[in-house]
Amino acid sequence: MINDRLIDAGELPIAVRDFGGDAPPVLLLHGAGGNLAQLTTLARALRPHHRVITMDLRGHGRSGDGTWTWDAALADLAAVVVQLDLHRPAIVGHSLGGMLAALWGQRHPEAAGVVSLDGNPPPTRPDRLPGMDPEKATAELARLHAAFDTMHAGMGRVIEADQLPDLVERQRMAARDMGANEKVWIEGFRRNLAHVAGETSMRPSAQAAAEMRTLMNELDLGDVYATIRCPALVVLATRDLPEQEPFADLYAAHRRYLLDQVAATPVRYLQLADASHAMVIEQPVLLARVISDFLLQGR
Repeated sequence: MINDRLIDAGELPIAVRDFGGDAPPVLLLHGAGGNLAQLTTLARALRPHHRVITMDLRGHGRSGDGTWTWDAALADLAAVVVQLDLHRPAIVGHSLGGMLAALWGQRHPEAAGVVSLDGNPPPTRPDRLPGMDPEKATAELARLHAAFDTMHAGMGRVIEADQLPDLVERQRMAARDMGANEKVWIEGFRRNLAHVAGETSMRPSAQAAAEMRTLMNELDLGDVYATIRCPALVVLATRDLPEQEPFADLYAAHRRYLLDQVAATPVRYLQLADASHAMVIEQPVLLARVISDFLLQGR
C-alpha cells in the first residue's frame, strides 16, 4: 500500500510517499521544479527489490517553504530518514536531487550508497568547456544564461483561472511526446500548483528558484566526489533535451567536462546510452536495474 504523509522536519513539513516494499530502503529525490510524483514510475520499478520512499524537497509539491541552502535540504532528508526509521538508506537523486545525493554521501560514509542521475550544475565557466573556442564559449554562456533568466522570471507567477485548462492540455501533450505515463505526468504538474488567497501559482517560488540556481552555479562536484567514502555512482546523459539543442556545442563540451571531472575521482560512473537529462522519464526500468545492481554490489 502506498502511504502519503507529512514529516515534521522542525522548520517546515516535508511531504513523503512510501511505496512500501522490503529492505534495503531507497530514498528518491526529484530535481529543481519537480516533485515526488515525477519519480513514480522509477519508484514502482525499484519496489520489487527495495523499500522505496519519495519526497517533495522544500519549496516543492506539498512540502513547506523555507530558505534554500544545502544544509537545510540535507537536514530535511535527515528528518525523513529518522522519522521513517530508515536504516542506512541509499539516496538516489535526479538533477538537483542528484547533487543532494552526492552531498549526503560526502557527509554519511555509513550510507549504503548514493546515486546521482545526471545531477550536475549547469555550465557556467568558459574554462570548463573543453574543446570549445573560449570566445565562442563566453558568447554561448551569455546566451544560455539569458535563456535561464527568462525562464526564472516566470517562476512563481500567478496563473489566471481561464489559463489553467490550456496549461493542463499542454502538459498532456508533453507527456505524449515523451512517451510518459500521462496520469503520473499530470499529477506532477498539479502537485506544484499552490492555491493561496484565491490565486493559483506554480511552485517553487521565484525566491526559492533563485536560491537554488545560485547554489547549483556555485557547487564544485569535483571536490565532493573526491571526498565521498560510501559507494557512489554517477549516471551521465549522452544527448541533448530539445531545449538544449540550440546550444548543442556548449552542452557537448559540458558533457566532456563532466566526464573528465568524475573520471578523475574514485566515484563510479556510467554514460547511459541514448539518454538525456530526462532519463528518469525516458528509461525508468533500465535505471531501476542499474541502481539495484549497483547497490547490491555495495552490500
